[in-house]
Amino acid sequence: MIEKIEADIGMFADIKKRSINKLKIFILLSMAIILNACSTIQYGVREDVKPIMAKYEVRESQLLNVSIKQFEPGELPKDEDDKRGLSDEIRNSEARYMPIHLKHTMQRTGYWGNVRVIPDDNEASEVIVKGKILNSDGEKIEIKIEVSDAANKKWFSKSYNETVSADQHKITEIEKKDRFQNLYNQISNDIIEKRLQIKSAEIKRIKEIAEIRFANFIAPEIFSSYMDKDKQGKIVLKKLPSQNDSMLIRVQAVKARDEMLVDTINNYYDIYYSEIWESYDNWRKYRSEELKTIRENENKALTQKLLGAAAIIGAIALSASKNSDVVERTDLLRTVMIAGGGYAVYSGIQTSKESEINKEAIEELGASFESEVEPVLIDVNGKTMVLTGTADQQYEKWRHLLKQIYVNETGFAE
Repeated sequence: MIEKIEADIGMFADIKKRSINKLKIFILLSMAIILNACSTIQYGVREDVKPIMAKYEVRESQLLNVSIKQFEPGELPKDEDDKRGLSDEIRNSEARYMPIHLKHTMQRTGYWGNVRVIPDDNEASEVIVKGKILNSDGEKIEIKIEVSDAANKKWFSKSYNETVSADQHKITEIEKKDRFQNLYNQISNDIIEKRLQIKSAEIKRIKEIAEIRFANFIAPEIFSSYMDKDKQGKIVLKKLPSQNDSMLIRVQAVKARDEMLVDTINNYYDIYYSEIWESYDNWRKYRSEELKTIRENENKALTQKLLGAAAIIGAIALSASKNSDVVERTDLLRTVMIAGGGYAVYSGIQTSKESEINKEAIEELGASFESEVEPVLIDVNGKTMVLTGTADQQYEKWRHLLKQIYVNETGFAE
């Protein structure tokens, strides 16, 4: 049989030139498609970003407090394939996790006072950092960051992105090294560079504005006359109360309580962060590996299908030959080619199914992740709060309670 196949192959070499050319063209086009599909997989890996660290201890009067607002989760991809393995629950978890890790990154630099994560806006913020997740799939992160100060002066608004492939073996360490630490370092560095451009007098003014803004939030009937907004919406001070002003002293006492609550909330944020660190780190690692496998399987499936189809078409070309002797003598070869080509196409389909199985594995992993990051119950002054999407509402109730505390202590109604 081997000799017969070899003879058939020799006969196949004598087929008319145009049939061979057509087959060559088809195969070349098929290979071009395969190579093009493979070449589209690229990773824009950024080089290591070293964090800017203070070389000496910064004077306390020059340290601005930073409030990082819980990030906006953004929207999931519209495409169903891109959305597989992702969920609103995971994205909401990331919207809490990312600002907490950014907080740890900024705290280590030595350039800031207190760095806290807050559920919602706080009038006492000297520097406010807001973020929105544009994309996060375990392999790539893209977020938009806006930074401004108490005077409503915008420092900058930028989008950051980083891709970490499954081939990059990242060493992670809680609070210090995230898989996307380059991104966090770059955000921190940009904020520091902007801070270093601000003179001491302006830093002092930012602190004063933050204090009056909080006082105006607590007692607007007294402190609204101390500040105003210009045409650009920036806060300007019209006057300042004396340091021994009794109303200001009471406001400062209420502010101290507010800071205690914010610190308590941050403690629970940190507990939450610690609890999800391992599962979230593993989820991103395995998610990245699954995405790599899916792409490899899809490319392999495409190759198998195209080469299989080429073999089948080659056999059909033999059948279509006008030379009856060629058709008869290559009967066995055509059977082998069709069988082999059919198997190749079948293998490609099976590989595509394997890709689908991996996608389902991502969904299962995502579901497992969601089950490990249940909302955290916290107790503040005898009241139970839930650190979830409703944390904003709980935080807002506390803010209203602060006003009531001020009224009870001073006798002044709103």
